[in-house]
Amino acid sequence: MNSQQSSCLRPKSPFCFYTTGAGGWSPSDSDHYQWLQVDFGSRKQISAIATQGRYSSSDWVTQYRMLYSDTGRNWKPYHQDGNIWAFPGNTNSDSVVRHDLQHPVIARYVRIVPLDWNGEGQIGLRIEVYGCSYWADVINFDGHVVLPYRFRNKKMKTLKDVISLKFKTSESEGVIFHGEGQQGDYITLELKKAKLVLNLNLGSNQLGSIFGHTSVTTGSLLDDHHWHSIIIERHGRNINLTLDRHMQHFRTNGEFDYLDLDYEITFGGMPFSGKPSSNSRKNFKGCMETINYNGNNITDLAKRKKLEPSNGNLSFSCVEPHTVPVFFNATSYLEVPGRPSQDLFSVSFLFRTWNPNGLLLLSNFVNRLLVKKKISLSSGLNDGQWHEVRFLTKENFAVLTIDGDEASAVRTNSPLQVKTGEKYYFGGFPVQMNESDHSLFEHSFQGCMKSIHVDDQLVDLHAVEQGELGSFANVTIDMCAIIDRCVPNHCEHDGKCTQTWESFKCTCDGTNYSGATCHNSIYELSCEAYKHLGKTSNYYWIDPDGSGTLGPLKVYCNMTEDKVWTTVYHDLQMQAAVGGNSPDKLSVLQLNYSATMDQISAITSSAEYCEQFISYSCKMSRLLNTPEGNPYTWWVGKANEKHYYWGGSGPGIQKCACGIERNCTDPKYYCNCDADYKQWRKDSGMLSYKEHLPVSQVVIGDLDRPGSEAKVSVGPVRCQGDRNYWNAASFITSSSYLHFSTFQGETSADISFYFKTSASDGVFLENLGNTDFIKLELKCNATEVSFSFDVGNGPVEIVVRSPNPLNDDQWHRVSAERNVKQASLQVDQLPLEVRKAPTEGHTRLELYSQLYVGKMWRGQLGFALTMLPGLHSFPEDEWGDVGPEERAKVTPGVKPGCSGHCTSYGMYCANGGKCVEKYNGYSCDCSKTAYDGPFCIKDVGAFFEEGMWLRYNFHSPGTSVKDLVSRTLLSSADPEITAPDLSLNKEELSFSFSTTKFPCVLFYVSSYTPDFMAVLVNPTGKKLLWTLSIEGTIDNTRLTFRGSSNGLMRKSLHPCQVKIDQDIYKYNTPGFTGCLSRVQFNQIAPLKAALRPTNTSSHVHIQGELVESNCGASPLTIPPMSAATDPWHLDSGKVSFMSH
Repeated sequence: MNSQQSSCLRPKSPFCFYTTGAGGWSPSDSDHYQWLQVDFGSRKQISAIATQGRYSSSDWVTQYRMLYSDTGRNWKPYHQDGNIWAFPGNTNSDSVVRHDLQHPVIARYVRIVPLDWNGEGQIGLRIEVYGCSYWADVINFDGHVVLPYRFRNKKMKTLKDVISLKFKTSESEGVIFHGEGQQGDYITLELKKAKLVLNLNLGSNQLGSIFGHTSVTTGSLLDDHHWHSIIIERHGRNINLTLDRHMQHFRTNGEFDYLDLDYEITFGGMPFSGKPSSNSRKNFKGCMETINYNGNNITDLAKRKKLEPSNGNLSFSCVEPHTVPVFFNATSYLEVPGRPSQDLFSVSFLFRTWNPNGLLLLSNFVNRLLVKKKISLSSGLNDGQWHEVRFLTKENFAVLTIDGDEASAVRTNSPLQVKTGEKYYFGGFPVQMNESDHSLFEHSFQGCMKSIHVDDQLVDLHAVEQGELGSFANVTIDMCAIIDRCVPNHCEHDGKCTQTWESFKCTCDGTNYSGATCHNSIYELSCEAYKHLGKTSNYYWIDPDGSGTLGPLKVYCNMTEDKVWTTVYHDLQMQAAVGGNSPDKLSVLQLNYSATMDQISAITSSAEYCEQFISYSCKMSRLLNTPEGNPYTWWVGKANEKHYYWGGSGPGIQKCACGIERNCTDPKYYCNCDADYKQWRKDSGMLSYKEHLPVSQVVIGDLDRPGSEAKVSVGPVRCQGDRNYWNAASFITSSSYLHFSTFQGETSADISFYFKTSASDGVFLENLGNTDFIKLELKCNATEVSFSFDVGNGPVEIVVRSPNPLNDDQWHRVSAERNVKQASLQVDQLPLEVRKAPTEGHTRLELYSQLYVGKMWRGQLGFALTMLPGLHSFPEDEWGDVGPEERAKVTPGVKPGCSGHCTSYGMYCANGGKCVEKYNGYSCDCSKTAYDGPFCIKDVGAFFEEGMWLRYNFHSPGTSVKDLVSRTLLSSADPEITAPDLSLNKEELSFSFSTTKFPCVLFYVSSYTPDFMAVLVNPTGKKLLWTLSIEGTIDNTRLTFRGSSNGLMRKSLHPCQVKIDQDIYKYNTPGFTGCLSRVQFNQIAPLKAALRPTNTSSHVHIQGELVESNCGASPLTIPPMSAATDPWHLDSGKVSFMSH
């Protein structure tokens, strides 16, 4: 079943192994139990492997695995991309296929296991292994001995530390090294549940205000008795912890940078101190090599007896465990003979698995009683840890014990006759046995077992492997090929990872992210994005770096102006009084924001402009001590930098606003407060250098004199514009494109953008590697968007098909994502297309070329917060300092910016508002509507009292055009009204009202002819009357009602004939009392003209005092922020009257 070959070593060069002769290795049987084993004589560092088929034959291996070991036992499969790797083999007998290992392997033995071979031949193999010599001193720790390294100066105070070592162990618990100081500092590296835990404290204080304890966990399944490499690099509070090439960066808690240790640092355990905490921790049992502490070779010092161990003696050869593991897959079983017809049944073993269910043991009693043990999820035994099972039965007694816990053992004293069977099946059973009960054996076991005892005898698994004892199928003996798919954790943003043997799952509840790996933020990236969705001013959650690490924050989005402002608040009260201080002590005002500094920096860096108001009110308290003194007061901004300029000034200018404008109270000074008056003075203004914002502290110094007082005000941070959102480019020719640095999205990447085009096809973006690639394109006459890529498992294409062509010159949104779980593509609101990733194979996207955007593309590609690969913001990290818009300025065939936003988003301009194109978006022109706000949906209304009215004059009496008078109106009319606008063959009137008094006149139109129009409320308050007279005759016209109203708006509307003079006069006494809003007559909004100064405000005459009011209209509100939830939208009622 195996073949051993010798290795060749070339002096002062990498070693090689090769099979000699013109033939090659070809076993007599071609099945999955064959392997070829190589012994190099000593441990080597292996970097590559190459294979050929058997010379001039039909025998070659098409796929194989590589196992390695230090001892020829306890084999470990080569891992790559988080999987047990299957190497592609040969396609003929002569060509050489070489694979450079992703990471080198250190081993004495290598075993090649064929997985598949040429179907027209049999297994045939020639191999060559590449690498170099390896040597290291080894120390064996027996679980008692401890190796101390004592400091020369008794105390060690370090700002930097580098500690490295390699270890292997079969134990899941044990202290690897420990050091502590009398001031409370300590550093401990230990194994807990086969995971590596680093505990570090650079200092705490007794009051508890500084808590320095930091604990970080990494790795998993480290009790496999294979070598694992550790490197700890510390510089102050910044730590890099590297385990087996996986680096984890973190920052310690507390405020101290130095590690103060006393006397020694111990390896292999903690020194006995008599403290309960030290005695409760196990010492390390296993092997270590190449131990290095801050440049000191601890292993070499110990071997040369320069260090004295305690609690025993050291040995310098690694002691190997005697247990033999066995690995089961879904189709495996292990059959072991027992002693039949015994009245005592005793079985014990250890197992580890990730699956919640699985058959552990099956045995047939003589009386046909089946003994079946299964693991269940509720027991928590599927955590990947080793668990011990003991099962003992005899007459009228049975007990099942898990992990030696006698207190929770399952016992029975019911009548029971025991006669053991001949065979015991572990992990599964032969197919032919499954005749009696199919449901009983649904789940075969996937995992590992070891220390299997039957009838109190340890099963010789090597004898089973050689066919001398029992039988087996599809098991691997002397190897446990378990993988922790949750380490490293592919669930981003603190998503919870759970796994089975073959896959993992991310639970994103409470993370504010969604997707297969909790990658996608559920919130929009900026206030600009919310306005693009038609949202109005309010508080919103935004995620400024999208799928990055910063997380969401709550801001106020002010969309009432032409620009969108993002506002972040803090907790400092306005006009905060500052207490007196001593000459040697400063007063510090700390500002705590509703976001972290990194989150605010993400907002300011992408904004076009930011500002923050700051004010200093003083009485005998100098500010900047101008013109030439050292400042008494300063503020601290981003990156904890001090700034000595004040609001209204700029960096490098030690002045206040009055010094810039030359209007200070005392012209000898550049700040009002520097004049040191006994009366209150003030210096205030806007800080607008956004690279320095936000203000985090204000430090005040000149308050130590009698009578000195000061008050400080700092406003919120306000930013407008989003350079990422409007980072757009237009591609003019089919050959034009932009190029950027290589796309960085090895294991997780998302891409999103808007586009509009009239072309039928084209490439959005493309990036290539040697064989890997990623590509997004429009194809099939603009009816399909394709997302294709290859990470090494073959090309994958995901296509979203649109029922309508996408080259309609409308904006469309494309969102694509790829991670280790799946890939997805969505276009607009079309169904999401998803493709699952293979459970095994390559997972890393390796690209080398530049990223091409718009290559072979004709149209417009607007990168709205463009691309967010991995954990980084694409506009910041992928574009660098030059985004698509900047790059387009210097690229032929590409123009910066895009137009045509109104074609897709003009629908958000409501109530007749007109969409106006802008360079970086759109705005709504509400001038010809009775509404206000960014989307023309904000009511403009007023409250009227008895005797009060409003008149709007169109033209002077000298013109032939009618003069219209309205008693109650709401809205603004911007342009001048011309005669064609008043061709009254068609009128449209709309308004809302509420009142509790009637009768009354709501609306009255008159002219210099007998024509008139009026809207009245009848004396009962139950009818709304509308009257129209043309050339002296009263006409009843159909009245149209739309919507519902607020207040006492009547829904029963009836035309009514009235005599003009008497009825209008009767209804107008004593006058209307109530509220009117949304009033519009054709294109005239008289109330808005009265309340909003415009060029038509001169047409308005008001009798009495007009008070603006929302008339009780329900404000626009939003539910708790969610990207998938739109705000409520409540419309007040509206009535419309039309005559012809």
